[in-house]
Amino acid sequence: MPALLLIDDDKSLTQLLSEYLARHGYGVRSVENGQRGLRAIYERQPDIILLDVTMPEKDGWETLKRIREVSGVPVIMLTASGDETDILHGFSLGADDYITKPFSFAQLAACINAVLARAGQGSAAEGKLSAAGLEVDLGSKRVWRDGQPLALTPTEFKLLVTLMRRAGEVVSPEELVKEVWGSQYASEVGHVRRYIWHLRQKVEPDPENPRFIHNDRGFGYRFQSSE
Repeated sequence: MPALLLIDDDKSLTQLLSEYLARHGYGVRSVENGQRGLRAIYERQPDIILLDVTMPEKDGWETLKRIREVSGVPVIMLTASGDETDILHGFSLGADDYITKPFSFAQLAACINAVLARAGQGSAAEGKLSAAGLEVDLGSKRVWRDGQPLALTPTEFKLLVTLMRRAGEVVSPEELVKEVWGSQYASEVGHVRRYIWHLRQKVEPDPENPRFIHNDRGFGYRFQSSE
């Protein structure tokens, strides 16, 4: 049973959502603010976190920063704003996905399943991928560049692995959405552009002059070491 931590100060929502997710096979714990959420992470070590943006004491952005200092657990942001600036801010802090309020519980459940599926990709027997100082361990889901560890979210990791496995090929945004996010996200090609930008910030020595992840305008993205 996947352990799910819900951090949201809307008591009516958390009660209804907790009951719904419990009926669908999740072990749910809910807390009403970021400070208590951080304590719950240490106590329970959840498999996934649902994190509201607007909360008292410690908002979702600050809570996400603190989570990413200690854990790579998948995080889905719950936000009342669909503004791209807010969405990009969440991705830059390490969010794995977002969902805009109001949402249907079925929609959220599908999002949770997709994020957990991405986080669960790989096994110890799969080995490693490497290119010009960039090393990826598929079993432990760890990444290094020139011997230095890189902190990628599960979605960023899956995107990098997908591109590396097709090194030298131009992969369209539509193909990347299908492989990384799943076919239910077919219309969300904007995910790709946002995540490519954030992935470059982490894996490229100079994101403005990419060594690994190249953009073939009008066609897609290509992983190919320039060295």
